[in-house]
Amino acid sequence: MISDLELLLGPERRGVLRTLLGWTVLCGVLSGLAGVALVPAFAHLAAGELGELPGDVLLIAAATLAACVVQYIQSMKRFRVSLEVMGTVHRRLGDHLVTLPLGWYDEERTGKLSKSATQGAFMISGLFSELLTPVIVGTTAPATVTAAMLFYDWRLGVVALVCIPVLALAFSFSARCLGRGERLDHAAAAAAGSRVIEFARSQAALRAFGRGIEGYQPLDDAIERQQRNGRRSLWLSGAGILTGGVTVQFVLTALLIASVWLAADGQVTATSAVALLALAFRFAGPLAQAGELAGVLRMAGNDLRRVAQVLREPAMPEPQTPTKPVRPGAIELDGVGFGYRADEPVLREVSFSVPPRSMTALVGASGSGKTTITRLIARFWDADTGVVRVGGVDVRDQSTEDLMAQLAVVFQDVYLFDDTLEANIRLGRPGATDDEVREAAHLAGVDEIIDRLPDGWSTRVGEAGARLSGGERQRVSVARALLKDAPIVLLDEATAALDPENERFVQRSLHRLAQRSTLLVIAHHLDTVVTADQIVVLDEGQVAEIGTHSELFARGGRYAAFWESRRSARGWRLDSAAKRRSRA
Repeated sequence: MISDLELLLGPERRGVLRTLLGWTVLCGVLSGLAGVALVPAFAHLAAGELGELPGDVLLIAAATLAACVVQYIQSMKRFRVSLEVMGTVHRRLGDHLVTLPLGWYDEERTGKLSKSATQGAFMISGLFSELLTPVIVGTTAPATVTAAMLFYDWRLGVVALVCIPVLALAFSFSARCLGRGERLDHAAAAAAGSRVIEFARSQAALRAFGRGIEGYQPLDDAIERQQRNGRRSLWLSGAGILTGGVTVQFVLTALLIASVWLAADGQVTATSAVALLALAFRFAGPLAQAGELAGVLRMAGNDLRRVAQVLREPAMPEPQTPTKPVRPGAIELDGVGFGYRADEPVLREVSFSVPPRSMTALVGASGSGKTTITRLIARFWDADTGVVRVGGVDVRDQSTEDLMAQLAVVFQDVYLFDDTLEANIRLGRPGATDDEVREAAHLAGVDEIIDRLPDGWSTRVGEAGARLSGGERQRVSVARALLKDAPIVLLDEATAALDPENERFVQRSLHRLAQRSTLLVIAHHLDTVVTADQIVVLDEGQVAEIGTHSELFARGGRYAAFWESRRSARGWRLDSAAKRRSRA
């Protein structure tokens, strides 16, 4: 846990953590000594040595004052570190997340990350402010008392020493039970949360098939799993708490029996026995508190571990001496092989080049590797074999900033931030002038959307752009690309699901982009494919054919078959529509 804390705080703040731990240990030692200082006072009182009492009282006062001063200093440092951690968690996560490969992000990891960044951050802060101190003090103070027992009566000290491993085993078992229960709860809650979001976002599809009211089986299953895990977690927590509490009482009983036995056997005076009983309670009291918090500490430690796991994820390697692009707008794949799993290659020996300011269409069946190629160009992942060059330079030899400055990406699934329309477009180039933003919006047809919205440019689009239709979100995404004015634009089926009106605006934007940028387009629309300067046909992760539309069609190969299937499908839709009209 200490290593995770140091990782979370960062190398520049490790000294602050170690200083806090040092003051906490000192606080525990002095707390134990303050209790131990009572023993000589009892002994002198029992022996009638009243002249020694002022010195004993002074010792007690000094030990108590020292403990109070150290506790105050430790508390101030503890709360300072706790407040710092609240900000550090998000800052450290944010700084590291921007260095991770974009391919690292998926729905499951994003859901867990969201929970860790909210509830987890609160638990980690509480680890400093509420948990760590009583647990450390609850162990160092009894250790100090044990040493004092060995000094005053070795037999009682031996009993305490024998009890320590018993307590350690009990607290370890208790913490494991509570920690395991928390992990079960966390996993089930994260899964249920993801299903709730999925259920909300898919309402249109569910209601279209009459499932909006009846429920959603994956969500029902996730809730049932959460309830089942909750019951298991409750049993585990009860077993852990009961074990810790019973063991502490057992240890205290053993110390009391030993003290009474020594007094009854005449080996210590009654007054000394009372002093030893006080030490026994001083030994068991902090341990009982530490035992109660050990499980909660393990739960907070689970949250800390999850955050630390994210921070330990390897960042996308950055070159020590980045190379600047030498051929703006050029793309080249040379013998590229890649697989999301080691034994399942998606691309095999893919090679082709895209000249600057040209348009290349990627064509192929679903799963042939089209989208993966665009992801490798944008360096969501690194190729397993071969080289991906952008701007004439291996993407691994460029800084992320230089690489992304050359690319504008328009995906089919567009994400808009819960901000204004203008802010979402300006994301393409934050320093753009108002005229440049409005020109990009006009080319993409966003100005037509703005005229229909009550707040115009200041209209908030909602989370993920929920207040706009899919086609409208796509127009905003294209406007971003136009505004960025990057040398290369990657379009992943940007017009696949658009209605004629939205498609008209997007196609107009693509023609404008083609005049000044290199376009690499994944498309199934025949009009888009036929106008490409080059068509790359993919089949099962390999390049099957490369050429223009007329060249590939004349060969009568896979592209010709694709063309015929698409054309016949389009004709079928037109014929069906004509028949319906004729029946009407």
